[in-house]
Amino acid sequence: MKLQPQSDTRDRRQFIQASVGGAASLLAAAKSASLAANPSQRIRSKGVKILLPRNRVPLSFIIDDSTCLVNMGHFCNPQFAAAWPKRSEYQKPWRAWPREIPDTFVRRFGQWCMQQGVKGKYSIVPYPACVGWLDRELPGWSRTELQSSLKTVREWMVPHWDIHPEMITHTRVIDLKTGRPMDEISSATMENSFPQRKISVDHLASYMAYALRILKNCDLPCEGITTPGGFGNAMKAELPIAVDQAVRDVYGVELPHYFKYVVSDDQSTEPRLEHLRSAGTDDVRVTVNVPAGTGDWFGGWQGDVLSEPDRYCNQDATSGRMVELIERREPAVMLCHWPGMYSNGSEEGFDAFKRVVVSLASRFANETMWMKVSEIGRYWAAKELTQIESIDNGLNLKSPFATNHFTIEINDATGPVAIQQGEEQTMLQKVASPAALTAGTWHAKQQSIIACFNLPKGNSRVAFSATALLTKESNSR
Repeated sequence: MKLQPQSDTRDRRQFIQASVGGAASLLAAAKSASLAANPSQRIRSKGVKILLPRNRVPLSFIIDDSTCLVNMGHFCNPQFAAAWPKRSEYQKPWRAWPREIPDTFVRRFGQWCMQQGVKGKYSIVPYPACVGWLDRELPGWSRTELQSSLKTVREWMVPHWDIHPEMITHTRVIDLKTGRPMDEISSATMENSFPQRKISVDHLASYMAYALRILKNCDLPCEGITTPGGFGNAMKAELPIAVDQAVRDVYGVELPHYFKYVVSDDQSTEPRLEHLRSAGTDDVRVTVNVPAGTGDWFGGWQGDVLSEPDRYCNQDATSGRMVELIERREPAVMLCHWPGMYSNGSEEGFDAFKRVVVSLASRFANETMWMKVSEIGRYWAAKELTQIESIDNGLNLKSPFATNHFTIEINDATGPVAIQQGEEQTMLQKVASPAALTAGTWHAKQQSIIACFNLPKGNSRVAFSATALLTKESNSR
C-alpha cells in the first residue's frame, strides 16, 4: 500500500491541544489552592535550587494504541466508522491492513530501545476493540499465542516502559454489569468521547478500575492510565481524583499518574500535580498529570501515512520540537501510535523513530536522559513537595516520595558531600564535570556545588563544608 504524507488533521489528539490551555489554567489554579492549604510543603532554604535529574533534560516516548497481537488500526476503524459515519478518516481500506502486529516486531522494537536506553509508556488495551479479553481468550489467536505475547511484553517492554490501560476497549463503551458493549452505536457510546455529561467520580473510577484489573490478571504492573482520545473531557477536574481512586484501589501504588494532554507552542511541558491533599506531613497524596510535548508525526494511528521525523528532530539535531524542548530545558516527551511504528508491515515509522533517537543522541547525549513517564512524574512530585531547611554545614530534607537522581545546587558551599538517613551516612564521589553527574556524585562550581543522589522517602540530610552558612527560613513561612 502506498503511504501518503501525514496531515496535522490526522492527529487524534489535535482537539485536545486546542483545549489544553484552558485545562492547564484550571489545573494550575487547583495546584496553587492545594499548596496554599499546605504551606509547610513549600519550605525552601535560600541558596538551594532543585535541578533536573542529573541536571539533564528528561526524554520519554509515549506509545498509544498498543496491545497484544491486535492491530488496533485494523480493528478500530470499522467501529469508529459506525459511530462517526461522515468522517472521511474512517472511510479507508482497513480490510487490506494486517490484523496482527506480531510479537517478533515487539521484541525487535524492545531490544533496540533497550540498547539505546529509550524509556517511556506502552499501552496495553485490555479488551482491544472488543476482539477478546487479554486475561481470558483472544479469538483468532490460540491461548498459547496470547500467553506468549503477554510474556513478550513482560520481558521486553516492562523493564523500561510503564504499562497503561487505554481504557477497556478503546472503541465501544462497556456495560460494567455485563461486560458487553452498549447496545447503541454512536459517539455517546464510544470511549473516545465518554462520558458526554457529568457522572459520579466513583462511576468514572470504576470504569478505569475494570480495565486495570484485567492488566493485573495478566501479571502486568501498572502505576497509571492513558485516556483514549477525548475520554474524560467532560470531567477534566474530576479525572485526577478518579485516576487516584482506581490506581490505588487495584494496584495500591502511592503515586498514580496519567497521560491525556498534548502541550504545544510555548506552554510548559512540566508535569502538573493535581488533587493534592495531605493528612499530615507524612501522608501526602497527589495525582501527576504528565503531558506529551509533540504530536504524532510518525506513521499515524492507522499506520498508513509517511512519517515526518524532522518535525521531532532533523538529521543534525538543530531543529524540531524535541530540540526546542531540550534547549528550553523542559521534559521532551514524544508521542506516537503503535500501528504507526509497524506501518502495516513496512516498519517505516520504526525506521523514522530510530533516526530521531540517533540524531538526538549525536548532539544531546550528555544533556538528556531517558525516563519512564512514571519516573518523570515521581521526580516532579519530589521536586515540588520536598521540604528543605538549612542547618550548620548542611540541609535537612523531608520528602513525601522517594526518587532517583535527585539533584540540587547549593550556593556558597564546598565539599566533601555526604547523604545521611538515620544512622547511615554515604559519602558522595566528586566528579570533574556536570556531564558525569549520576546518583552518588557531586560536582564543584566556582560559587556552588551540585549534588546528585537517590532521595529517600521521609527525612534525610545533606552534609557539606560551607564557606558561608545558608540563610534559614522560618517554618511558619
